[in-house]
Amino acid sequence: MRLDLFLKISVVKRRTVAQKLLKGQRVLVNGRPAKASYEVKDGDIVEVLLPAKKITLRVVGNGGYEILSEERVSKPF
Repeated sequence: MRLDLFLKISVVKRRTVAQKLLKGQRVLVNGRPAKASYEVKDGDIVEVLLPAKKITLRVVGNGGYEILSEERVSKPF
């Protein structure tokens, strides 16, 4: 599954929002910036830096995920 579609399912409501986060390098996969076309794999760690919080997810199975942490960010980008 493409990373932008995975983000739409797990974090954001629209795929275009996911693509904007990816273009702004606000999404890291296994500690590295990733492109929208990246194919997520079981065990990948996805960090999403939203304006007010940071969400860390682990990819489980085909399109499933578990939230590892959700932190408030006091100084948004």
